[in-house]
Amino acid sequence: MRLDPDVLRDRLLEATGTVRIERARITGPLTLDGTEIRAIVRFDACEFDGPVSLEAASTLALSLTHCRVPGLRAPTAHFGGRVDLRGTTVEGGLNLVHAHIGGGLRLDGARLIHPGAVALDAGGLVMEGGVFCDGGFEAEGRVAFPGAQLPGGLWMRGARITAGEPGAVAFNGDNLTASTVRLSHGFSTDGRIRLRGAQIDDLLTLNGAELTGTGSSLMCVGARAEALDLRFATAPRGTVNLRNAHFTRIQDAPGTWPPSLGLDGLTYDWLESTAPRRRDDVTNRLAWLRRDDGYCPQPYEQLGLNYRRLGHDDEARRVLLHRQRRRRATLGPAGRLWGYLLDATVGYGYRPWLAGLWLALLTAAGWFVFRTHHPVPNKPGEGPPFHALVYTLDLLVPIGGFGQRDAWHWATVGPQSLAYALVVIGWVLTTAVVAGVTRTLSRN
Repeated sequence: MRLDPDVLRDRLLEATGTVRIERARITGPLTLDGTEIRAIVRFDACEFDGPVSLEAASTLALSLTHCRVPGLRAPTAHFGGRVDLRGTTVEGGLNLVHAHIGGGLRLDGARLIHPGAVALDAGGLVMEGGVFCDGGFEAEGRVAFPGAQLPGGLWMRGARITAGEPGAVAFNGDNLTASTVRLSHGFSTDGRIRLRGAQIDDLLTLNGAELTGTGSSLMCVGARAEALDLRFATAPRGTVNLRNAHFTRIQDAPGTWPPSLGLDGLTYDWLESTAPRRRDDVTNRLAWLRRDDGYCPQPYEQLGLNYRRLGHDDEARRVLLHRQRRRRATLGPAGRLWGYLLDATVGYGYRPWLAGLWLALLTAAGWFVFRTHHPVPNKPGEGPPFHALVYTLDLLVPIGGFGQRDAWHWATVGPQSLAYALVVIGWVLTTAVVAGVTRTLSRN
């Protein structure tokens, strides 16, 4: 059946109830801009020779299922119910900019073909239901939902977007608001995904997704979501940028971590464990932080806070120790030297037991030497008897004293040099302990 577009237009404007057209060929452009259609319009298995335009139009509902259309434009249009494009091929782009849809938008199994351009432009789209792009949805061209309001969520499980260039933005969801965004279960794109400033009430998931875009494969700068699932099918080719974002829960998998991460300013309340043993999990998470280019203290502070919140204080201290070690590489020669000293003596204050170990080793060394080499009394016949162990401790501890250090002196160079060395080491060790502990207390 062949239909003249002008005759069809008049029929649609006069109809009420439901208009159903099946297996027809519309022989030219169908222009309904600014019209009010008081019917539910259904096309099934129809062929359009020209584009369909519904700019600023209104209708109860629209269905074009298993059709072929050379472009569908409906910017600022108002649909009282569902828009159904299941199984339809749209060549030349689908434009829903600032449209309002009172029901859901069904694009399951649809093909949108507009290579090198925007295949689906839904910037500012206002939905009452969800957007469903499941069941083999394909877009040859970019998909854009910037600023869209999707209370029923965006469902793109198994969808494929081909931008044509690995550095192009294949999916733009900047500042969208949605109940959930599911780019998962076989979702794939050869371009970049942007979700800057997106606000998602529940789950943002890329579980099982394949991202081969270069640059920022996934950009979620400033995004907010209840949960984030980054268990990709394979490691993204480019960076995953989560700077200044917040997620209540984060799930990921070390085997699919991207080569580079942006983590500065990222906050979260719960981070999924990557290994059965906490020690292995910390090792993995430290490797995760090292994928962030350059040194930023905040990701280490956040990870340490996560472990402390779980009651894992030892793991938190280990994270903060590694923060200091990575910071050390950014300092000048003097700062690095002092950092190495703090690390070796007290672990920057996070391993104070190291100071006790050094004290025990040096005390044993002094006692071993001084028990066979005796000093000369300053005042013969006066003062306490010489005791090698107490004398060694008196040299190492610069504050207070046991009365040994001032009562004896050395007549031979070797033991005297050792005594001087122990005094210097004692001051250095004490200074490092005070500096490390002060640093730890001030940070915690």
